[in-house]
Amino acid sequence: MNIHTQSSDPFATRSDLLILMLDTKDNKARISPTIKKFDKVLDGLIGSLISNSDISGNEGEMSLIYTPNLSVKNFYPKKIMILGMGDFSLLSTNNVRNISASLVKKVKKLKVKKVHLLNEKSVYSKKLNLEKFSQSFTEGLILGNYSFDKYKEKANSGNLEKFTFLDSNEQNKKIINRSIKVGSIFANAEILARDLVNEPGNMLSPSDLAQVAVKVSEKHGCKVNILEYNDVKKLGMGAFLGVAKGSDRPLKFIHMTFEGDKSSPENNIWLIGKGITFDSGGISLKPGFGMGKMKGDMGGGAAVIAAMEAISQLKPKINVNVVCAATDNMPSGNAQMPGDIVKAYNGLTIEVDNTDAEGRLTLADAIGYAKDKGASKILDIATLTGAARIAMGDGVSPIFGNDENLINSVINAGSVTGEMIWQLPLDNVTKKQNFSMVADIKNTGGRGGGSTTAAHFISRFAEGVSWAHIDIAATSMLDSDRDWYVAGATGVPTRTLIEFCINL
Repeated sequence: MNIHTQSSDPFATRSDLLILMLDTKDNKARISPTIKKFDKVLDGLIGSLISNSDISGNEGEMSLIYTPNLSVKNFYPKKIMILGMGDFSLLSTNNVRNISASLVKKVKKLKVKKVHLLNEKSVYSKKLNLEKFSQSFTEGLILGNYSFDKYKEKANSGNLEKFTFLDSNEQNKKIINRSIKVGSIFANAEILARDLVNEPGNMLSPSDLAQVAVKVSEKHGCKVNILEYNDVKKLGMGAFLGVAKGSDRPLKFIHMTFEGDKSSPENNIWLIGKGITFDSGGISLKPGFGMGKMKGDMGGGAAVIAAMEAISQLKPKINVNVVCAATDNMPSGNAQMPGDIVKAYNGLTIEVDNTDAEGRLTLADAIGYAKDKGASKILDIATLTGAARIAMGDGVSPIFGNDENLINSVINAGSVTGEMIWQLPLDNVTKKQNFSMVADIKNTGGRGGGSTTAAHFISRFAEGVSWAHIDIAATSMLDSDRDWYVAGATGVPTRTLIEFCINL
């Protein structure tokens, strides 16, 4: 979809669909001077529909007016849509993103190809300026327009081709164009993450995921280093190697680097994503029902690689490192067994009580590697525990950590992007559940507080460094459409990671 801005006369714009935004105040629609001009051309139709309560202006309401027989000189829009925005003064970036996503889904059903939106000055406020409005609207259009149909014989043919912001002010046009660019970078990064998570396991191996990282690096100028089995073995990543033992597909340890502040190496953030390209549970085999969704157990890895695509373009003044220890978790004659003891990169021994608690093992070695390379801050992202869904549902991702400033920065970034994140505690009681009789730590702490015990496990390997952990097991995939998401992969929390990094 091509999104841009132009300053042509809206009455003379040859548009398949012209959109007019309608404001409300105290639950009553308010007709702007711009809409009054269109109402006059339409012989008072808009005003009549509002008076008869057929149009309310409520947020997300879409009222279509056909104009094929309108005999007015120099009036060319084929259809007009009155788009309810609710009270302009109460709009947030999330409201706008949701409205534009709903709009593009409606437009796809109408099968129109060229759409124009007439800007309204009154929509902007100190809370939501032109820049924020345009970026959020752009994000919603791209995210709401998403579909994953590459393996279907007949792909979706109703996608919108061209969306245009109409604004006669040249300064506004410059702001809108900049915002479109930034919004597109944010949204397209999340689209990349969605695509990766939606790929079936037979089409996305650890090698394939590594190649995506290579392509991102080649296109956008960041560095990439792919460690192979012998490299990982030499470094002593016994926890990662243990998980990979059961798979015939070779592991890949992906490390991407963007140097936004070369003069200050200590000014860095490490984004570490879980990269299990298919998780059968290993010897502790998962039930067959729903196992197909385990193609998405690399959602954290997809998010950090996709975030790097955007970060490399936006160029924040910080050094960003992305790490993803990619492998499958499979049962075989060579697979890791319950009761095994492995030694992690940092020297700690781990009792593998359950081979289906594998993600935290790979994260342990990835975090040890980051610390050894001089990490100042670490944020790991993982589809880690089903307990996260029990605790928070599928609309909020829990976060844990040892640095309140870091945690709050992530939560604040999520509130801007609409990817809600909520802090859960790391208490001393659940910490004891990871105790092992035979090793330094056990990789499971039982059913009670499963998300917390998993975070406690990871925290043991993050000691001495600012660290936070987001569990996206419940938010990485949805069964049905919601807001700017469509059924399947959400791409969460890619945009939050981008927002977080550019504001550090």
